[in-house]
Amino acid sequence: MSEEYLFSHDLISPNVKANLPKGYTCRPLSNKDYGRGFLDVLKVLTTVGDISEKMYLARFNWMKARNDSYYLLVIVDQNDRIVGSGTLLIERKFIHETASTGHIEDIAVAKDQQGKKLGLRIIEALDYVCEKQGAYKNTLVCKDHNIPFYEKCGFKRGQNEMTRYYKL
Repeated sequence: MSEEYLFSHDLISPNVKANLPKGYTCRPLSNKDYGRGFLDVLKVLTTVGDISEKMYLARFNWMKARNDSYYLLVIVDQNDRIVGSGTLLIERKFIHETASTGHIEDIAVAKDQQGKKLGLRIIEALDYVCEKQGAYKNTLVCKDHNIPFYEKCGFKRGQNEMTRYYKL
């Protein structure tokens, strides 16, 4: 199986690439990232569950088929190990003359990589994609203790979030 990426490398910010630690790179999620630690990085956030490579590839291909909506990117270290990731969803709207808006989700940095500004670089990279895709705004939801970090990334407090969880 040849390596495929979720979206074009052209959407990765040159500024982000230039400001990563030496030997690190930022790129779109790949169909081969199952074996590079992608799911392990997500475990920093929440329960991931038991996901087989077959399940990973099915979800990757589903997202790739909607490549104008799903933008998952990763930061890879010098050993080709994924050490950070983030997701941008682009929502098409009827308001603002059929404008689009971005939603940032699942910002994760491996515990042994925190403190290297990788989270900041992920946010900058996703914000760049959002702007390049013509969105009029980009939003995210975070826990109170993460507000100062996102304010440093240029985000401002907005409206309140309401959530309903379902049993799966």
